[in-house]
Order: sequence, then C-alpha cells, then structure tokens
Amino acid sequence: MGATKKEWTREEVAVRILAGETLVVYNNQLLRIPQVWLNAHPGGSLAILHFVGRDATNEIDAYHCDQTLAKMKSYVIGTVETSSGIWEPLVPPVMTGWVRKLSCDGKTAWHNEAAPVPPSDLSSEILLVERDSCLLETSGPSLSHLVPPPTTLSLKDQAQHSVAYKALHNRIIDAGLYKTRYITGYGPEVARYLLLAASSAVAYSHDWLIISAVCLGLLWHQLVFTVHDLGHMGVTHDWTKDRLIAILLADFIGGLSVGWWVDNHNVHHLVTNHPSHDPDIGHLPFLAISTAFFNSLWSSYYKRTMVFNRVSAFLISFQHKLFYILLGFGRFNLYANAYGFLWRKAFDHRRAKGGRWSWWLEVIGVLFFWCWFGAVLKGCGSWSRAITYLIVSHVTTSPLHVQARDYLGIVLSHFSMSTEDLGPVESFPHRQLRTTTDVICPPHLSFMHGGLHLQVTHHLFPRLPRHNLREASVLVKEFAKEQDLVYAEFGFISGNGEVLEVLKGVADQAKIVGMVADREIREAMGKKRQ
Repeated sequence: MGATKKEWTREEVAVRILAGETLVVYNNQLLRIPQVWLNAHPGGSLAILHFVGRDATNEIDAYHCDQTLAKMKSYVIGTVETSSGIWEPLVPPVMTGWVRKLSCDGKTAWHNEAAPVPPSDLSSEILLVERDSCLLETSGPSLSHLVPPPTTLSLKDQAQHSVAYKALHNRIIDAGLYKTRYITGYGPEVARYLLLAASSAVAYSHDWLIISAVCLGLLWHQLVFTVHDLGHMGVTHDWTKDRLIAILLADFIGGLSVGWWVDNHNVHHLVTNHPSHDPDIGHLPFLAISTAFFNSLWSSYYKRTMVFNRVSAFLISFQHKLFYILLGFGRFNLYANAYGFLWRKAFDHRRAKGGRWSWWLEVIGVLFFWCWFGAVLKGCGSWSRAITYLIVSHVTTSPLHVQARDYLGIVLSHFSMSTEDLGPVESFPHRQLRTTTDVICPPHLSFMHGGLHLQVTHHLFPRLPRHNLREASVLVKEFAKEQDLVYAEFGFISGNGEVLEVLKGVADQAKIVGMVADREIREAMGKKRQ
C-alpha cells in the first residue's frame, strides 16, 4: 500500500468511506488505515475513527513522535484535491452513529448504533441518541451523513489557526521542550513519593492509622501525575518502557488500570467536552454540565445510553450541593471503570500494540495490589478500623480525581467551558482553547497539581513533559494572542465558583423538567379517575 501520484477529490474520498474504508487526511496526503492497524492502534480505534474524512494533521503531529510519523508513509495512497490548499472536511461516520462491525458471515459491515438528534436551524451540533429499534436499519450511511451541518466558523480562518499551530509546534520542538527533565523534574517527585510511602509505613507501624491512611492517599494522588505522563509517552518517549513503568505505578501500587486510562483519555483529548463522545463528561445520573444530556444521549465510547429520567432529574437538581461529596467517592468509580475495561478486554481479540502481555501484567498488578492492600486492612485489627482506613485513604485522593485524572485536569479545566459541537470544520487549536482552561497557580505550589494546572498547553501538546509546560505556556499565550483566540485561566477559588455556577444552572433546569413531569403525571392520573 505504497504512495501513489493519484489526486483524490472530495467526492471520491466520500465514496470510499461509504464503502467502508478508513481514510484520513494528513498534510494534504490521503492515508488509508487498514483494519489490522485500526485494531492495533495504541491510542484506540476511536482516536482514528473520529477523524475519518477530516484533516487530522495537527492531531497526528501532536500525538506521534517522528519515528511513528515516518511509518505512516506506508499508508499514503495519494494526495487530496483542495481549494487554496484547504481540505473541506467530511463528517466521520462514527459521529452520526455508524460503525463497522463483524457480521454473521465474518465480514465487516456497517452497523447503525445511534441516530443524530434532529438539529435546530443553523446548528452545527450533531448529538446522538439510541437508535429506535423499530426502525428498519439501512445497509450503511449515505452521502448525506457525511455532509457537515451549517457552521458559523470560517474554514479559511480555521485553516490559518492550523498553520499557525504547526509553526508553534516547531518553536516548541526547537526550544527543546520535549526533553524530559529526569533530575530536576522527576528527582524531587521520586523523593516525595518515597517520603510519603515511608511516612505511611512508619505511621502504620506505630498504629497511627489515620496518619498512615492520609499519607497513602497522598502517595496515590501524586503517583497519578507520573502515570499520566507515562500514558502520554511523555517520560522515556518509548511506548514499551513507559507502559511498563505505568503499570507498576498504576496497577501494582494504585490498583487501577493504565490501559483503561489511556483508552479513555485519548478520546477525551480529541473530542474534548463533546456530550456524545467525550467519556469524561458523561456522568449521569449524578452530574450533567449541559442540558444537552436531558436528551438521554448515546455515548459512542461507552456504547450505551446515558439515561435521563425522573431519578436523574432529581439527582441533577441537587448536583451543585452534592458535588464535593460525589468527588469524595471518585476513586471507587475508577475501580469500577478500570476493572470493567479489563474484563471486556479479556474477550476482545482485537488487541492493540502490546495488548496481550500488558493486559496480563495489569491483571497480575491489580491482584497484587489487593493482596498487599488487603493485608494492610487486615492488619488494622478490626473491621471498623479497617473501614476507616479504607475510607480515609480513598477520600484523601478522591477529591483530586475524576475519571482517573486529577481534579484540576477534568473538573476545573473543562466543566465550566463550552460543550457545544462546532462541527468538523473547527481546527484542533481552536477546539482545545475553547473547551479548556488553566488554573492559575504559583510555581512553588504547582507540585500539588502535578503541573497539570496548565491544561491548555497540555491539551495542545499532550506528549510534552509536564515539567516543561510552564515554559511552553508562554509561547502558547503568544500564539493565542496572535490568532485572536481566548486563552482562559482562573484562580483556584474562582475556578471552583465557575464550575458550581454551571452545575447550578443545569440543576435549575433539571428542577423545571422534574416539575413539568410531575404535573403531567398528576394531570394524567386526574383524567384517568374521571
């Protein structure tokens, strides 16, 4: 499947996509991704499927090293016909609810798992709901499914943002910011990990269980930042080395699954704050950051409907008051998601790179975790003391975790930002700046947030070692100013206020929905009695 000189028109690309091919535009070249690599892609298949028919140049450059980019040349099948060098994007089938699945005869075929919500006039949003099973399923998507809805964005302006981002990326590379600071960056962190681990062990040996539990929780909290770097290949920049270290820290010491985290987190980065596609904002029935969730949206990641009913409406109406309580139990949710992922992967023969050995190592790691942590709980001396140790250690870390990320990384940096879908025309930098905000923090306190309070820069350059984010953020702010883009940042207190304001606004709407539903039920019951 080597490169050819053929130039592909937009119509020809659309026809091939409808025929089931996975085609992505990169630097005005057309890549055809074979099914075998779609299954083996370390970032998960959805990371590719969300860019079928689109120009993914910025995203591909941001997520892949030079060696990987060189390997992609074997997937080039030609160039694409553009207008003034700009590719007019198509809508990826997955974004309208169409996916490829194995049929009864062993061949892949189109499957309609969800349907778009009827759009309002001039709306660029494509939100998905579960497909009506009573409707007859067609053989596959049509050309109309690939045509983007109207948008207020200028394709020319978005293309200019993409070009400017590429220049910014070159500045980041030339500044040497992809070089990991092993001594000055990770040196103090390793010392901090050892101090917390030793403090927990010493306190435990003296029967100071609360102090021991707090230190253990803080250790888990700090370790997740390094696991985050490793998941992005931001430490050694070698997939196998980073994954081995990540499994040691996340699974053996933390009892979580780095495989699940990477699979989930890559999608979050690529479709940030999209109600139907970003797994990190789909928290029904407990939380909703947009009234769009009142439509009982379909999650393309979890492959299920996020049901909004009377129970959901009731819980959402109090979400701003229950918010911090829910965060307190966040780590238990991580266990459920991580172990559910490992269970599903046990029956999934489509393993990504290193999927077989890493899955077994993760399972062994989780079992090891519960052996040593179970022994710690047993050594507490009584059920009540063991439960107290369990709760304190987990609550210590849980307020700083939602969906296997730090509290800042998801809640403060995204919950108060836009959840609108502006369509495939939107450029990578425009989308990341629109949906992400930084949390202002002085350098001497940044270790509390693992350096990930600089989420805007991290989302633009996910492989960048986080100890270099502050230096890189200076260049990103210059870029945003030059491109007339908003670089959002809040203080810790004001950021919390922004999040609570969003949650309260949605809660108030949920109350109204609940009141209307109750009134309709009373009216229906009154008519029945008559």
